[in-house]
Amino acid sequence: MGCGCLVALGALISPRLGLFLVWLFTDRIPAAFDGNWLLPILGFFLLPWTTLAWAVVWSPVEGVAQFGWAFVVLGLVFDISTHLGAAQARRNES
Repeated sequence: MGCGCLVALGALISPRLGLFLVWLFTDRIPAAFDGNWLLPILGFFLLPWTTLAWAVVWSPVEGVAQFGWAFVVLGLVFDISTHLGAAQARRNES
């Protein structure tokens, strides 16, 4: 249970820090991505909130099911808004 609080605090600071803590202290990343190493790495750089949500709500029995999809979609919305906000800031700089 203490690990979950540590991951939550890390995610509040940065989704990448939260992902790193999940990878460091649990076996959820390899299990949630079925041993595939490319998807979590791409997710770390491109869609960190979505990747973190997937790893946290994934279950070995059901995968991502029911209400877990809401968190994955919310993570995707956060990622898209982050990318759009960065693009807008770059445009305003010019």
